[in-house]
Amino acid sequence: MNAPTDIIAFCKDWNEPKTSNNHVLEELAKQHRILWVNSIATRNPNLASANDLKKILRKIRSWFHGIQIIHDHLRVLTPVVLPFPRSRLAQRFNRWITRALVRRAARRWDFQHPQLWIFPPNAVDYVGQFNESKVVYYCVDEWSQFTHLNADFIIQKERELLAKANVVFVVAHKLLAAKRPLNSNTHLIPHGVNYDMFAASPTVPADIAQLPHPIIGFYGNLYDWVDQTLLAQIASARPQWQLVLVGKIMTDIAQLRKPNIHILGQRQYEDLPAYCRGFDVGIIPYRTSDPRMQSINPLKLREYLAAGLPVVSVDIPEVRALADLVLLAQTGAEFVAQIEVALGRNSDRDREARRESVRADSWTARVADIERILAA
Repeated sequence: MNAPTDIIAFCKDWNEPKTSNNHVLEELAKQHRILWVNSIATRNPNLASANDLKKILRKIRSWFHGIQIIHDHLRVLTPVVLPFPRSRLAQRFNRWITRALVRRAARRWDFQHPQLWIFPPNAVDYVGQFNESKVVYYCVDEWSQFTHLNADFIIQKERELLAKANVVFVVAHKLLAAKRPLNSNTHLIPHGVNYDMFAASPTVPADIAQLPHPIIGFYGNLYDWVDQTLLAQIASARPQWQLVLVGKIMTDIAQLRKPNIHILGQRQYEDLPAYCRGFDVGIIPYRTSDPRMQSINPLKLREYLAAGLPVVSVDIPEVRALADLVLLAQTGAEFVAQIEVALGRNSDRDREARRESVRADSWTARVADIERILAA
């Protein structure tokens, strides 16, 4: 039997909050050797942003520390690149240094004809540089709609990638409709869930254990697409409810400064099931006016359900597909009404039914589907 194919994967940064990048590649790393390449520049940094400055310093430290060995099958390489993705000179330098570093790491690990996996589309510049056997584009977002990225640049790079990729995987129906006309070998792979982890019964964290119930919970980075107006309306309408927000602050959150809104900041991924245990309802409060929401597939949706939580969400396509399990709302008044309905669906039987609804949606099952498609 042939040995499993090695993989070079251009991803987001390893030490950022977990996304599908992590879940898919960590599952693949059970069988394949994976060289994870931390993010290359997709935008100019904002030097007035504390988050951007911390990221720059973190990447410099990672580069000096060399390749990070996560375990026998997974290593992380941090290329230090010039953060000017639209500069031709910077691009030329970045391609040269990144190609050299990746080739050296792959050679030391004795990679032979690896698969090349690409998550950010501007990594198309590295197709054909590593004697790869296949090019895989794993598309998780409509990149051109992110306001901090240059839309024309990203569209150009993604079209190049779609033309060169052997296989394309997308996580949402809207992405499938957009990408398949440009690459006929495009397949829908919805997000999975770490079922056993979220279905467990951990101890509720101390920072919410003493809060009065009901606790209405959300976790995820507080980006500009989280609807602060909606959250403030819920908090004002029901001051006896406690809204708990777990996640890194990525934008101004002035609207959320209310006595019954508790902003806890970032927590480790492994701690999220414990917070779910303390929640009475999980919510997904995104701004539906943001065009990105039409193609987003929230990881937390199946995680909430695996934890047994009733879920109230804004009406977006990938959540609507599970409408038999989720209560949908748009306005603040609708959200309050649906949360009240959800609070009445919290029996042990209700919670177990929600867990069972996603038991088959594990990341192991999703990656098995990916492997079957790649083998074909």
